[in-house]
Amino acid sequence: MKLGVMSALFAGMPFDDVLDYCAEVGLDAIELPVGCYPGAPFFDPGEVLASAKRQDEIKAKLRDRDLELSGLAVHGNPVHPDKAHATHDHEAFVTAVKLAPKLGTDTVITFSGCPGGCKTDNMPNWVTCAWPPDYQEILTYQWDEVLVPYWAAQAKLCKEHKVKVAWEAHPGFCVYNPDTLIRLSKAATKAAGIKGKTPLGANLDPSHFFWQGIDPVQAARALGEAGLLYYVHAKDTELDRHEGPINGYNDARPYGDLKHRAWSFRTCGYGHGDEFWKPFVSMLKRYGYDGVLSIEHEDPLMSIEEGFIKAVGYLSEVLIEEKPGKPWWF
Repeated sequence: MKLGVMSALFAGMPFDDVLDYCAEVGLDAIELPVGCYPGAPFFDPGEVLASAKRQDEIKAKLRDRDLELSGLAVHGNPVHPDKAHATHDHEAFVTAVKLAPKLGTDTVITFSGCPGGCKTDNMPNWVTCAWPPDYQEILTYQWDEVLVPYWAAQAKLCKEHKVKVAWEAHPGFCVYNPDTLIRLSKAATKAAGIKGKTPLGANLDPSHFFWQGIDPVQAARALGEAGLLYYVHAKDTELDRHEGPINGYNDARPYGDLKHRAWSFRTCGYGHGDEFWKPFVSMLKRYGYDGVLSIEHEDPLMSIEEGFIKAVGYLSEVLIEEKPGKPWWF
């Protein structure tokens, strides 16, 4: 396995300085944001896509620092009911898919998106329960009329460019847990008529599973069994032992309301320790994931530098870097 970073946290720094810093702290890889919610702080993706010279420059910068490009991040909502929003995010996604192989990666990280509840909605509608019956009607519309057709078309695009989509399961979007991710991957792949390995898989981010009551180790097992472990974000979550048991963990209070929120994102090791991270890394390894753990720093109690450096130090101790040896005991 390798250690990397989702580099949106360095927005505002010159690109060369970001690459130098990542190399200095000993990272193996970097994930670059190229639009939608993460923004595109380091270069204009459209301009780079149109210029072989710019592509070569970026690849040379990475090569000179011995950094692998682990993926392009373009987390958005390309099925948003507002057409302008959907078009913007879709075009950013398509640019990322076309740009990825030209920069030396085959992975694009994004969200599944969330449509409205019907054709006349202008805001997304995330369904969180099975009843009253209206919600089943919403889910049928979202999946059958929007999500599956959209992602079937994108699966064909990705297949054409030899790119994998790594959906980040996240509440607020229709893919938010292993079940929804596996179901959408199967349905869209079938609708696209694709045989063999699907281009639609998972970016497993444990931080979004903790506060849903999901065990990320078991989630890794389920996604591994499905053959969909395509990418991994390394981010932790702290569950508040007082607030959570009173109000639950589906908490919409502002992220800055740290004294009242039931959970908060934390630097790796500050929400959960070795009792989680070592079994998690081992489960990834068990199912053949030997890629990058991409640090995503969003700890509200630490500066960017401190939180990032602590995550690098902690994960460096729990990563399994070498191939397993031949068992000598049998």
